[in-house]
Amino acid sequence: MTLKDNTMKKTLLLLILVTAAFFAKAQTTEEYIEEYADIAQDLSEEHHIPASIILGVAIHESAAGKSKIARHLKNHFGFKGKNSNTEIRSAYRDFPTVDSSYNHFITFLKSRNHFNTLFDKHDQYDFKAWARGIQRGGYAHSRTWASQVIALINKYELYQYDNRPEDYIEPVEPKPVYRPKKKNSRTYTVKQGDNLSIIAKRNKTTVKALISKNGLKSNALKPGQKLKL
Repeated sequence: MTLKDNTMKKTLLLLILVTAAFFAKAQTTEEYIEEYADIAQDLSEEHHIPASIILGVAIHESAAGKSKIARHLKNHFGFKGKNSNTEIRSAYRDFPTVDSSYNHFITFLKSRNHFNTLFDKHDQYDFKAWARGIQRGGYAHSRTWASQVIALINKYELYQYDNRPEDYIEPVEPKPVYRPKKKNSRTYTVKQGDNLSIIAKRNKTTVKALISKNGLKSNALKPGQKLKL
């Protein structure tokens, strides 16, 4: 075995050991919840926002503490900004502690017009309304962001950390209103010299469609006659 081969073998072995060590230390989602449930509940009690929302967003944005920005920057909520970290290059800001990242989440919501109205509009137990309100405010670009956070809250039963009163009744979600599509009511008034072929081409349709829509029995047209398009 050459010196080069031996060096490569040692490098590969080291890489395997480092990777194995990382995954051995990686938290499960349940362990993450156990570690950060207390700070979520403290913030919930102080600011009247569901603890389940705080935990759900943190789990979603940080992959339960396993994402690069969570591990290297202690950023558990996906906040962008400058950082002084030399281990990774990132457009996300860093925090001195994970707790400070949690506190910044509340500060961020309260300091933005799109979000601060949620504190008056929703109680500290209605996590579904909060998730949808945060999404509408533009927290994330994904259209399914709120649904994903709500799914995490339900999967890990994070609502148990909201300390809901025993007589609390969860708001009933309004059913989507069905609005039938309006029928195309465009019409065309026949002019001197028109025929079905000219009208069809001008209005991006076919002679067959015009005959069918208007119940025509012949191709003969009269000026002033109205046709459904």
